[in-house]
Amino acid sequence: MDRRHFIGQSAAAVGLLAGLSSQTKAANLQKAEILVIGGGYGGATAAKYLRLFSNNTARVTLIEPNTSFISCPMSNLVIGGSRTIAEITSPYDTLSKRHGIKIIQDSVSSMDPDKKTVTLASGKTLRYDKAIVSPGISMNFKSVEGLAQANKDGVTLQAWKAGPETVALHKQLAAMREGGTFAISIPEAPYRCPPGPYERACQVANYLQQNNPKGKVLILDANQDVVSKGALFKKVWAEQYAGMIEYRPKSNVIGVDAKTKTLKLEVEDDVKADVLNILPQMAAGEIAIKTGLANSNGRWANVNFLNFESTARKDIHVLGDAIQVAPLMPKSGHMANQHAKVAAAAIVAELNGWEINPAPVLTNTCYSFVNNREVVHVASVHQYNAAEKTFKTVPGSGGLSPAPSILEGIYAWGWAHNIWADSLG
Repeated sequence: MDRRHFIGQSAAAVGLLAGLSSQTKAANLQKAEILVIGGGYGGATAAKYLRLFSNNTARVTLIEPNTSFISCPMSNLVIGGSRTIAEITSPYDTLSKRHGIKIIQDSVSSMDPDKKTVTLASGKTLRYDKAIVSPGISMNFKSVEGLAQANKDGVTLQAWKAGPETVALHKQLAAMREGGTFAISIPEAPYRCPPGPYERACQVANYLQQNNPKGKVLILDANQDVVSKGALFKKVWAEQYAGMIEYRPKSNVIGVDAKTKTLKLEVEDDVKADVLNILPQMAAGEIAIKTGLANSNGRWANVNFLNFESTARKDIHVLGDAIQVAPLMPKSGHMANQHAKVAAAAIVAELNGWEINPAPVLTNTCYSFVNNREVVHVASVHQYNAAEKTFKTVPGSGGLSPAPSILEGIYAWGWAHNIWADSLG
């Protein structure tokens, strides 16, 4: 899959590129200040495509605290030791050098939707006409008693936001005693990357097979069953990791004793383990909640799916994992990339006085490594339904791998390099 393929996947993009042929340069677009908050798959893609779709006339500023982009997809391979963090890290500077995007390395401490301003952690205030908020997720450490302090002390790690904790968790795995237990807890869905915890279990088991063959992986899942690629994962666990991976559904972790490395479960007896990878409940990124955008149970942001504008505040568009998703729409990096293109196309159209695309289409692809070479995938296509004002999966689209394969491992790395180039290159 190449960059042209990505562009072609979005009906929003196709419609807008047709509009560009007129070389229209509306005054509203040229004068507008567009701020993009967050440089992940949603924000970085939105910033770049605002420039592309406007024929490089939109004034776009990206606010991102990190110096480099670190990909969450593929980060489980770093925990499993088959890849390095450097291999999944990309610089942001191409966005400024090639696409003319102003990048501010800072974080947003507050937004004032009435005055249309944001205040940065450094104290500077910026005005906007349109804001794109792509803050990713926040971790509700309070959902597990004792977890906030345990994570602060480094006894437990989440490593669900790729970065230093990803490397630290691999080090804990590598230092685990012979025959020890690595416990992964999964919160009740929705959470970022539905198949991610099960892929992580595979990566940890793959490492243990080679370095600590008496070690165990314990999956404590608050859900009723494996929530993504279930049959494929269970088959792999039975065939490749027999006796090494134990899966416990309906096992909700509600407390942690950091001193004894003991997990308290809602129903079952306590569990002790040597390495604790505890994933708490998740919600939209903090700035979305703080600004009042998380109007779905106080956790996720409802949006108009035609342009991803918040239903809570005008001229603020929310992307990626922070939104209340449509039915069967996963919280994935690929999907955030697709949200970004629809939003960017709609914003450029609105500022130019054009009609926005009334029927956008989104695609999703998600690869999971079951060892260091073999992969399974799930794919889907989502069409906007005007009557119900939401996206619905297209019957017969997408599908699942029949079995893990090395060839899909090659495809997975091709997907990764292409989406990194599409978002950041």
